[in-house]
Amino acid sequence: MVFLTPALWIRTRLTDRFWRKYEVLKHARHFRGRKNRCYSLAVRAVRRAFVYATKARKLKKRDMRALWMTRLTAAALEHGMKYHHFISNLYKCQVELNRKVLADMAIYEPKTFKSLAALAKRRGDEGLAAAHEGKEPEGIFSRFVRS
Repeated sequence: MVFLTPALWIRTRLTDRFWRKYEVLKHARHFRGRKNRCYSLAVRAVRRAFVYATKARKLKKRDMRALWMTRLTAAALEHGMKYHHFISNLYKCQVELNRKVLADMAIYEPKTFKSLAALAKRRGDEGLAAAHEGKEPEGIFSRFVRS
């Protein structure tokens, strides 16, 4: 498109400016006071809100992991184990379930979690004696093969 005069060039930019402002005000629609109507205030508020949202995505991951660990601690204590012994013994048995799945299992599949706790407990009890002999505890099947 060829602009013959500066006035025509400025007139074509108006739509872009309108939609840029509209986009910012759309994000500020739920704010209180003048921040949801006044563009200059809305720009600052929206930018700040996006910064908080970016940080919150990382904090959400941290909070969820802490929640899963708390749930696993409580569930492991119900079966007579401490959290770190439970996790490490499952790791030694090569049970590759993450904390989210284990926490959900403790809530929605208590019988399955009980069998995993029994597996970890047996690994902890027999693992000390079996560690010196270099063999797996009896009744525990793993993919790990020693040569």
